[in-house]
Amino acid sequence: MSNVITEVPVRVAVGDLAPHIEKAMNALDAAARRTQLEAGLLELVRARASQINGCAYCVDTHTRDATAGGEDPRRLHALPVWRETPFFTARERAALALTEAMTRLSEAPVGDETIAQAAEHFTETELAELIWAVTVINAWNLLGATARPWPLS
Repeated sequence: MSNVITEVPVRVAVGDLAPHIEKAMNALDAAARRTQLEAGLLELVRARASQINGCAYCVDTHTRDATAGGEDPRRLHALPVWRETPFFTARERAALALTEAMTRLSEAPVGDETIAQAAEHFTETELAELIWAVTVINAWNLLGATARPWPLS
């Protein structure tokens, strides 16, 4: 097995080509980060959505950010199979279930049961902030997986 790293080229430098939109997206992202939610929970949500969406840059970024924030690497490795592990709290499970439902919206609508489950673990404001956070990471994932505008380093 070779340890040679293959460079993945940028497809479309969307930020350079449409900087006014990137500026607005960065402002939305900054707003979505100013929440009552725990930073670690948000990184788990961002990493999981990014895994589902196949955004390599975002998976790399959010797993590194989670690790830097003190997240246990074992939990990050188990994130794709979170339902089958004992590693996540009920609050985290509710957030991950909502994240997956929102991220897989083309497969089925987000059900009332998923929202009700999340509402058992989050205040109304926290739930709104979680929905915004998932919305924003999904938008970043769409950009990253489609345009690959940011090289991995």
